[in-house]
Amino acid sequence: MRHYWGYPSGGALLSAAAAHALDSAGMEPAISGTFKFDPSKYREWYGMDISGYRVYTFGISLPAFGLLAVPFAYVPARRAIEDTGAKLLFTDIGVYMPLKRSFRDLRVIEYVHFPHEAFLDPRYRDLGFYYKDQPGVMGRYERFPMNVYWRAYVKLFYRYSRRNPFESADAVLTNSRWTAEVARRVYGERPEPLPAPLPPSVRIAESPPPFEEREPAVVMLGRFSVDKRYHWVVGDVWPRLRGLGAKLVIFGGVGPRREYLGRVRAEAVRAGLRVIAFPDGARIPARDVLGADADVVLLPNAPRELIDGVMGRSRAFLHATVNEHFGMAVAEAMAKGLPIVVHRSGGAWTDLAEEGRKGLGYETAEEAAEALSKLLTDPRLSNELASRGIERAKEMTLERFDAILGELASRVRDST
Repeated sequence: MRHYWGYPSGGALLSAAAAHALDSAGMEPAISGTFKFDPSKYREWYGMDISGYRVYTFGISLPAFGLLAVPFAYVPARRAIEDTGAKLLFTDIGVYMPLKRSFRDLRVIEYVHFPHEAFLDPRYRDLGFYYKDQPGVMGRYERFPMNVYWRAYVKLFYRYSRRNPFESADAVLTNSRWTAEVARRVYGERPEPLPAPLPPSVRIAESPPPFEEREPAVVMLGRFSVDKRYHWVVGDVWPRLRGLGAKLVIFGGVGPRREYLGRVRAEAVRAGLRVIAFPDGARIPARDVLGADADVVLLPNAPRELIDGVMGRSRAFLHATVNEHFGMAVAEAMAKGLPIVVHRSGGAWTDLAEEGRKGLGYETAEEAAEALSKLLTDPRLSNELASRGIERAKEMTLERFDAILGELASRVRDST
C-alpha cells in the first residue's frame, strides 16, 4: 500500500521493489493505491514489470486533490485484503489503523521514508523539520484557499494514521542511518535501514572510463523543484568554476507547472552564464550535450539513454538537496562510476558518501566549488572515488534487496 503509483519517485521504486521481493519469496503481491495508474510504465522507468499483479485503486485520477487522498489510501487496501485474504501488509504510509481494526490477524511491515511527526507535530520543532519553518511549504499553503486544504489534510491524516509505528507494525524499516536516527528521536526506537535497490535498468559499471577519457562536465539529476536547489548551484556555485571551462548539465523531471525551470534559467543568465535549454524529452546524442556551447545545459524530462550517456562521460555528480533522506539519483551516479559531491547532511552523506569515504561533502558554496574543482582536475582522486562508488552500488542490487525483505516478510507473516 502506498498513496500514489502514477509518477516515478523513490517511493514508487521502493514499493515496486517490495512487490518484487514478496513475489520472489513465493507470495502473491497485490498493489493498492489511491488514483489509477499505468503499471506498464514501471518497465520504462525502472526496468521492472509489475503489470502481472492485481491492482486496487479508486479508479479515478484527480491529481489536484492528491494530498487529500493520502489519508484514504487504506480504502483500496481494504478491498485488496478482502479479495485476496492477505495476511501481510507492506506499506510506506502510516494510515493503516482502520485496517488493523478490521483485520485482527493482519501483519504489517511499515517503511518510514521520513517521520511525518517531525514535519507536522510542533512537539518536534526542535529537530528542524517542522513545516511552518519550511519556506517552500508555507509559501504554497499559508494563504486561502490552500491553507484550508492543508489543514484538512493534516486533520484527516492524524485521524487514520498510527501514532508510533513500533507500537502498530510488526517490523519497521527506513532508507538510511540518518533517517533512522531522526525516527529514534521521534519514536524512541530505530528502524532498520534498508534502502530501495538500484533499478534493474541501471547497470553497474564494471570498468568506467578513466578520468582522461571523461569530459569536464558535472551532472545533476532530479525533479525541477526548489528543494533540489538548482537555482543555488547556478547562482552561487557554478560562477566560482568559470576558469575551469567546465559544463554543468542538469536533468530534471518537469510537470505542467514549469515556474522553477524558468527560475533556474533566469538565475543562470543573471550570474552571467551561457545557458542552453533543450526541449522536453529531447533525444539527442550525449556528445551533442557535452559539446554544447554553453556553461549550463538544462534537459527537462530527458530519456534514460541520454542521462546514462552523459553520466558515463562526465567527471562528477553534484547533489544539492539538504537533508536528503537517501538520494537514489546519487546512487545511480555511483553505479555509473561518477564521483559524487553531496551536502554534508542526510542519508546521501551518511549512507552513500559514507561521510567522506566514498564521496566528497560540502556545506557552503565555496566548499561545493572546491570539491567539484578537485574532481574536475585531479585524476587520482577522481578514479579512486569512482571505484569506491561502484563498490557501494554493488551493495544495492535488487537481488540483495529481495533476499533481505523476502526473509523478513516470511518471518513476519508466519509470526503468531
